[in-house]
Amino acid sequence: MDMALTDKVALVTGASQGIGFETALLLAEEGAKVVLVARREKPLQLAAERINSLTGQRPITIVADIASADGPVAAVERTIEACGGLDILINNAGSSASGPFLEADDAVWQADIELKLMGAIRGIRAALPYLADSSAAAIVNVTTVSGKAPPAKTLPTSATRAAGIALTKSLANELGAQGIRVNTVCLGRVRSAQVERRWQREAPELSWEDYSARQGQGIPLGRLGDAKDVANAIVFLVSSRAGYVTGASLNVDGGRSATV
Repeated sequence: MDMALTDKVALVTGASQGIGFETALLLAEEGAKVVLVARREKPLQLAAERINSLTGQRPITIVADIASADGPVAAVERTIEACGGLDILINNAGSSASGPFLEADDAVWQADIELKLMGAIRGIRAALPYLADSSAAAIVNVTTVSGKAPPAKTLPTSATRAAGIALTKSLANELGAQGIRVNTVCLGRVRSAQVERRWQREAPELSWEDYSARQGQGIPLGRLGDAKDVANAIVFLVSSRAGYVTGASLNVDGGRSATV
């Protein structure tokens, strides 16, 4: 299936591992010019080398802290310097900060807001003048199903993810007239470095297979998702195959969420 992504410039944050890496890899396989953004240089370079070895495409790498005020702006500016334009922005940088309400102080809340919400806002703000010049402009914000139906003890993540979903819908309504599509992918339980750390913390006596099987209970498809599941959804949403899709919040959760 031709996704019409050849030579499209795609900036992916949080791209050194997990969902960001798999998304960048799939975009490169589809012929896009991929820009990888992450905080740490060594993992970023390793990710770029792997994509190059698998696809023959050589991604551009940018070291930037998306939680900082100037990080997202610098990432966009360096993308324009290197590529001359921008067609696709994928706001994927994030971590799971969740727990009982009284255990999260102002610093925890502010850090989560800066990374997940303000990082996306600043990146979009910087990118819009260039996306407006693209004939295939698309933004995907990576959020979670807890932003729609937050369980107990999932703050501040569920609150910042809810804000990301609202940001997506409002911008889709505002930017549609310019031909800029904005969607969000809402994650469920997906294997990640964070989940693996939780496994080591909560149940080190279990093998990964046993732990993931336990985590897959209650999911209609019977398993945890993986980064490739999410990457497939993201790449579809930024492709021409989703040319009439904007303002959508797509659950990628194996059917677990009670929300639509």
